[in-house]
Amino acid sequence: MAEAPEDGLNEAPHFHGHRDRLRARFREAGAQALADYELLELVLFRAVPRRDVKPLAKALVDRFGSFAEVVAAPPGLLAEVAGVKDAIITELKVVEAAAQRLAKGQVKRRPVLSSWSAVIDYCRTAMAYADREQVRVLFLDKRNQLIADEVLQTGTVDHAPVYPREVVKRALEVSASAVILCHNHPTYSF
Repeated sequence: MAEAPEDGLNEAPHFHGHRDRLRARFREAGAQALADYELLELVLFRAVPRRDVKPLAKALVDRFGSFAEVVAAPPGLLAEVAGVKDAIITELKVVEAAAQRLAKGQVKRRPVLSSWSAVIDYCRTAMAYADREQVRVLFLDKRNQLIADEVLQTGTVDHAPVYPREVVKRALEVSASAVILCHNHPTYSF
């Protein structure tokens, strides 16, 4: 049996230096080297400066399913998770807003229809995890470049009305040559 150290202090806890090691792994190997809960830990470090956030990160991923779904979860559902306070919710919503703005900026720099998968990725980023149905319209010019991206309607969990007259009216206002109409199906079942 090992003896206690003479100074009465135990060894550093297993998580001592964990934040530095996780940050270093992210810098050296990138996000693909991290599990969803580890990437979430990096976000939570900013909101919770002096506490082990790994259990909370794992609980959030268990509850919502993935990093993306945690970030996009409605604030009310996030607040239901033990340990989640306003600072954490704000940090997660900042990450969500940044991801949406980044996706929007990438689409604006190149033709939307350069690849169908780029349009799908953009729409998923913008609306896949919304808690209510949305009808979004992408207005395109004659070169299929994005003129405007607008939420036409926000509905309930299973209904969002679309009025063709409004789509056509707005397309004429922005001089669109084409439109892409998309809508989501909320999947929260909590």
